[in-house]
Amino acid sequence: MATQYKLKDITKLSLKNGQKQEAEVEGIEGGKVLLVKAQDGLHAMSPNCTHYGAPLVKGIVTGDGRITCPWHGACFKIATGDVEDAPALDPLAKFKVEEKEDGVYITGEESVIKAGRRKGTIKCSVKANEAEHTVIVGAGGGAQGAIEELRIGGYTGKITVIGREPYLPIDRTKLSKALITDLKTIQWRSEEFYKEGNVDMITGETVSAVDFDAKKVSTEGGKSFNYTKLILASGGLPKFLPMEGLNGKDLGNVFQLRGLGHVQEIMKAAGEDGGKKVVVIGSSFIGMEAGNALAGKKHDVTIIGMEEEPMERVMGKKVGAIFRKILEKNGVKFKLSAGVEKGLPSKSDSSKIGAVTLKDGTELPADLVIEGVGIRPSTDYLKDNPKVTLEKDGSVKVDEKFQLPGVKDVYAIGDIATYPYHGPSGAGKPVRIEHWDVAQNAGRSVARTIISPSAPPKSFIPVFWSALGGQLRYCGHTPQGFDDVVIQGETDVSEGKQSFVAYYTKGEEVVAVASLMKDPYMAQSAELMRRGKMPTKGELEKGVEILEISVPSEVKI
Repeated sequence: MATQYKLKDITKLSLKNGQKQEAEVEGIEGGKVLLVKAQDGLHAMSPNCTHYGAPLVKGIVTGDGRITCPWHGACFKIATGDVEDAPALDPLAKFKVEEKEDGVYITGEESVIKAGRRKGTIKCSVKANEAEHTVIVGAGGGAQGAIEELRIGGYTGKITVIGREPYLPIDRTKLSKALITDLKTIQWRSEEFYKEGNVDMITGETVSAVDFDAKKVSTEGGKSFNYTKLILASGGLPKFLPMEGLNGKDLGNVFQLRGLGHVQEIMKAAGEDGGKKVVVIGSSFIGMEAGNALAGKKHDVTIIGMEEEPMERVMGKKVGAIFRKILEKNGVKFKLSAGVEKGLPSKSDSSKIGAVTLKDGTELPADLVIEGVGIRPSTDYLKDNPKVTLEKDGSVKVDEKFQLPGVKDVYAIGDIATYPYHGPSGAGKPVRIEHWDVAQNAGRSVARTIISPSAPPKSFIPVFWSALGGQLRYCGHTPQGFDDVVIQGETDVSEGKQSFVAYYTKGEEVVAVASLMKDPYMAQSAELMRRGKMPTKGELEKGVEILEISVPSEVKI
C-alpha cells in the first residue's frame, strides 16, 4: 500500500532545471530517493542505476528529460523512469512528490523504495496474439534488449528466443573481467521472469537455416519455427590461431574465452592456489582483462601482443602504455610487437600445452594458454542463403533500422551486424561494433520499429567499459581512425593516482572519449556527441570544461 513519507532534513525545494539532490526517507531504514528538476517538473525516483548501482546524483540530466548513469551510460526517461538506453534492464521507480509547510514528502510503497527499481514490466497481462510471432536467433545482449523493449512497449505477439548456449541470457561482460564461474551470479533474469512475459526461451539449440520466403527458422536439432518478424542476433564465435599446438585440437589447456563454459574450464585448469604459468595471446580487451584477473589470483601471467602497446588499435599508444604499466604493477608481463609461432607439448604430459614459441625464438613456459584473438560473426546458417550476401568478414549489412535490405520483416543486430554509423566522423559509414552495449541498444531499437514501423530509428552512441586497475569508460567510435589524443589529468602510474580523460580527435572533431576514474566525463561526452555539441580539439586544449556545458534537448544523430 502506498504511504506518504517525509524526506529527512529537506524543508524546501529550490532546484533548477538540470539539478538533482539525493534525500533520505524518514521511517525507512536505508531508504533514499533522488529528486530531479527537469523540463520545469519536479520528480522523485530511485537513486541508483539499476545496472550496477551507480549513484544517479552524479549522472547527467539532459534537456529532453533523460538522466544518464555516470558509469556505463544507461539512460532513463525522467518522467516515467523507463529505460531509454542500455545497459540497464529494470526501470527506475517513480514517486509522487509534494511540498508542505513542514517539509517535503513522497508517496510510495516501502518495498519499492527499498528495492530501488520497478519490476515486472514485461509481464504479458493479455493473451498472446497468435497471429504475430517474433523469433530471435541468439540469446545474448541484443536478444535481451529486444525482449525487454517489445514487452514494455506493448507487443502482445508470441516471442521465441533460440540460443545455442545451454543457459538463459547472461551478463557476458563479467566473464573476462572477473572470471566468474557461477551461472546464478551472472544470469540476467530468472526462468520465471520469461514465463511471466510469455517468452519461450529455447536453450542449447543452434539454428541451421532460415527460409525467408516461407518465414521459417530451422535448427540442427530438427526443430522449426514460423515467424512474422525475425531478429538475427546470433553473436560471435571465438577464433583459435591456425597454428600447431594452438588450434584447439592438438593440445589440451588451450582455451578460448567467450562463454561461461570457457571460464569454468580455465579456472579448473588454473586451480585455486595460484602459481600457474599462464600465457595470454592477444593484447586487446579480452586478453588484458583475463590476464589481469588471473594475475590478481597470484598466477604468473604473460600477455603476447602484435602491437607496440596493448589495446593500441582502439586506445592508441599513449593510453595503451598507461594500461600496460598498470597491469605490470599487478605482476603481468608483456611480450609486445611479437608474433606467435606455435605451441609445444608439456614434457610431463604430451597431451597438454607446455610452452608457446614466438617467431623470434623466445619460448614461454605455459601451464595453460588463453587465446583472445578475436571473433567471427556467427552466420554459418546464412552462408548459402540466396536472399543474403554476407560481407567479407561474414557479417550482415543492414540499414539505419537494422533491417536486411530486400528481405521483409528481418533484422540483424549485435556482433553479426554491419550498420551505418552516424556518430562523430561517422557520416553513415558501415561499421561492425563488438560491444555488449551496442547489441542491447540495437535490440531495443528494433523492438521499437516492430511496435511502431513508421517511427524514426533510435540513435545511440556506442559505449563500453573495462576494469584494468581502475574503472575505464569509453564512448564513441573511430571508423575513420584518429590522428591525435588530448589527455587531461593524472597519468603517472608509479604514484598509483592515475585519473584522466582522453579525447580522441580527427582533425578538430572529437570522435571518441575514454576516461579512467573520472566519472561522469564519458557519460557527459556521449550525451554531447548525440547532440553535436562536443567541444573541438582546440577548445579542449584551451581549457574548456565539458562538465560545465549544458546538455540541450535537440538530438542531431
